[in-house]
This record gives sequence, structure tokens and C-alpha cells, in this order.
Amino acid sequence: MEMGSSPAPAGEKAHAVCLPAAAQGHLIPMLDVAKMLHARGFHVTFVNTEYNHARLVRARGAAAVAGVPGFRFATIPDGLPPSDDDVTQDILSLCKSLTETCLGPFRRLLAELNDPATGHPPVTCVVSDIVMDFSMEVARELGLPYVLLWTSSAVSYVGVRHYRLLFERGLAPIKDVKQLTSEYLDIPVEDVPGLRNMRFRDFPSFIRSPAPDDYMMHFALGIAERAIGASAMIVNTFDDLEGEAVAAMEALGLPKVYTIGPLPLLAPSSSINMSLWREQEECLPWLDDKEPDSVVYVNFGSITVMTNEQLVEFAWGLAKSGRHFLWIIRPDLVRGDTAVLPLEFSAETAERGIIASWCPQQKVLSHPAVGAFLTHSGWNSALESMCGGVPIISWPFFADQQTNCRYQCTEWGVGMEIDSDVRRDAVARLITEIMEGENGKVMKKKAHEWREKAAKATKPGGSSHRNFDELIRDVLAPRYG
Repeated sequence: MEMGSSPAPAGEKAHAVCLPAAAQGHLIPMLDVAKMLHARGFHVTFVNTEYNHARLVRARGAAAVAGVPGFRFATIPDGLPPSDDDVTQDILSLCKSLTETCLGPFRRLLAELNDPATGHPPVTCVVSDIVMDFSMEVARELGLPYVLLWTSSAVSYVGVRHYRLLFERGLAPIKDVKQLTSEYLDIPVEDVPGLRNMRFRDFPSFIRSPAPDDYMMHFALGIAERAIGASAMIVNTFDDLEGEAVAAMEALGLPKVYTIGPLPLLAPSSSINMSLWREQEECLPWLDDKEPDSVVYVNFGSITVMTNEQLVEFAWGLAKSGRHFLWIIRPDLVRGDTAVLPLEFSAETAERGIIASWCPQQKVLSHPAVGAFLTHSGWNSALESMCGGVPIISWPFFADQQTNCRYQCTEWGVGMEIDSDVRRDAVARLITEIMEGENGKVMKKKAHEWREKAAKATKPGGSSHRNFDELIRDVLAPRYG
């Protein structure tokens, strides 16, 4: 069946409820999956939290959540106190609240959707972010196919599942944060099925907690282990990139794992957008005036925070590099404070730098003027940089980012890591190396090769395109096929 054809017989429609986790980096891939299902004839209900729904309306206007025929939005509360802030919510509080409070509201929502009076087809399947796995219980009650979306890399999933291996080897939980010296973090962790060349520091960062009952460490491990109860799992990656890790996932007892990425290449273009911040499109004409490969793009994603001192070091590193740059500084990027850049920096770089609060990142990374990406190595950013053929300088912050960074630098050959104790001279040196050095040329060539492989995977006949066909035929809509 080709993209765009319908899986449903006349008069009937498959109806997918898509439940993303309530953070920007999770909304984007789930929206891509929802758009792909809609393009294949599914009726789609996309479920946001009330907080994020309100943020979308503030950022993009009511039209952002109006939907289109056969694609509607719904909401459930996240259980946290009401707020009008335009910031990413505290991750620990959010995960706890979603787990403890959302089952009832989600159950009620599905009952409403199944009411014939609504005029919508009854729900036939649930596609849920793994963070929202309370929804598995509702899908089971209704006898529906239940597919989990893992929004990060396959290697990071394998890393979380092997936390127990680190417990057994006595490497975790650590006794005290003082234990996390460079020497400790650099301890090699060998013979980990599905992973290569790992050190303790390269495992998803929740393992670094000194508390044996740390909430986020056990939350991450719990959702990863409970995934074995799903009908299938989908991952935003492709076989050439992570086939070995995907095989390791299935060996850990998961149901069939379908690689359907990079989602930005497979998803149809659409007017529906899930950016929680207003995107400043004016940076695109600015890029149009620049030479190919001449601009450093800097964006640390939607969750990373830093001190103002670190911000200033990055600023002077950019200044010292002498390069054009586009730098995204979110309103909440600096921890507990407003980002303050030195006046001297602004004066020195006024002719060659532009600062925005948010931008259409996919368009930026595919722009020929962009020659390097200074990033936190969140998975969406990691894949979008590959799709654009752009090498990276990585400053990982938390969660899966350390694992992604390790693979970008050692296995995929597209990046260099910058020390967490950021210094302006190191920033300038790495920018110079990636833009004009021998290592930079090798990385750029490698990034271009991955771009070609990613494009091939998502074209008709490619592995990700085929996998999406099979997911619909075998799991999500077998009786409509």
C-alpha cells in the first residue's frame, strides 16, 4: 500500500488516539506519526495536556488547535497547579503527576470518543509515548492494539534497560555525588549487549543519582521494562543507523520494534505545528544572505538550562571564533534567572550574529548556509542535523543526551564533545576545527553520507517506509487492510 492510500473500507475508518508526553521534544515526533496516520486515512485524535494546549494557543493562535477534517485535538489535565508560564515544566514533578493523575481522565476521554453521538468513528488503536504508559491499562480494558513510541535513540533505550547491569556490577547507585569525578565517569563499561565503547558517563544520566530510590532513575527503568506489554514499539530511527541496537531491544523481550525514522523525512508536510514557542521565521532570510557552510547554529533544545556564567563563556567562544552564528536563547535557558549577555559581546558580534528565542529548526538545519550545529544532542536535534548533513559540537545536558553524544562522536563520526565545564577558548577552538579543520572535513563527509542513508530509508521501498506499511497492516489496522 502506498503512502496516501486509505486502510479503511468504505464507510469505516480506523481511529488512532495519539498521546504524546507533555514536552516539546516529545510532541514533535508524535505529531509526525499522527500526520502519517492521517495521510493513510486514519481518523486521528491528538491528546495534549491542558497546559500545553493553552501554550500552543498563546504561541500560534486558536487556529493551531482547530484541527483539520479527520484530525482533531483533545486535552487531559496534567495534575499540576494551573500556570500561565511559557516554560518547560519541571520534569520530575510532571512525570510524577502524569503517572498518578492521568489514568482516570484518559479513560473518560476514550469513553467520550467512543460515544456514537459524537459522530466520530470509534477508537480502534492507541499510540502512546512511553512516558504516558498509564494509558496501556485503558487500551487493554478496551481490547485495542497499543503501540508505544520511544522518542529517543535505540541506543539510549538499551542504555536504560541495562541500568540493572550497572547495579549488578556495583557501579550504581553511587554513594555520593562527589564520587562522580572524571575518573569515575570515564570507567569503561564493557560487554553491554547492543552497545559499543561505553563509559559510565555515556549511560542515560538518571543513573548518576546517589539515592538508591531516586524517582527518575526508577521511572525511566520502569517505563522501559513495562514496554514489553505493548503490541509493538516504534522508534524514530532507521536500520542503517541503529540496526544493532534495535536487535538488542527485541532481545530484551520487547514486542516487534518498528524503525520509522527519521520522522521529519517520512511525515507529510502539513499546516499543523506543535511548537510551544513562537518560531521566528525572520532568521531564514538572514541565512539566505550567507555563504554555504559559513554559519554556526546554536540551540540547546527545550529543556537544557545553564548558568549565566556558562552562557557568557559560550558567547565569547562564538565571538572569538570569528564566525557568523544563529543562536537560540529561550526565555528560560538560564537557570532561575534572565539571560544577560555582555554589552561588549553584542557590540562585537552585531554584524555577524543573530539571536532568536525560537526558530523552525528543521528548515535551519537543512539550509545550505549552516555549516555546524552546537547542540545538546537531544534526539530530534541529532536526527535533524543528520538529515541536513550538518556536523555537530555536542554539550549534552541530561537523560538520553549523553548516550546520543557518545554515538555521534565515536560510532557515527559526525561530532565532537565539549566539556561540561565550558570555556570560551575550547568553544572557539572546536568551532574552528569543525568549520575548517581536517577533522571537520571528515565529519562533514560522514554527515552527508548519513543524510543519503536517511533519505533512502524513508523513500518508497526503504526500510522505514516499509516498516510503517507493516505497522499499519499487522498492528494498527489489520482488519481495515
